[in-house]
Amino acid sequence: MSTAMNFGAKSFKPRPPDKGSFPLDHFGECKDFKEKFMKCLRENHFESALCRLESKSYLECRMERQLMTREPLEKLGFKDLIDGTKEAEPSES
Repeated sequence: MSTAMNFGAKSFKPRPPDKGSFPLDHFGECKDFKEKFMKCLRENHFESALCRLESKSYLECRMERQLMTREPLEKLGFKDLIDGTKEAEPSES
């Protein structure tokens, strides 16, 4: 009987996910953006610096659809891409 009383006294307290944790895109809302980003990575030998525009687009899609917390692009490392300029050198294809 004391076990039942102890169990009732405890309560589950949910906590938000750690920074960087976000829901999966179960409905494929950002699938096209993800595929473009992954294609860019494969074509550039997984040099992520060469795929920053695709990465930015993918993250914007996720934020617009509330699949991740909205963050300023500057905070995500895209300050130089906000005006449409790109500091990274274009890749040779």
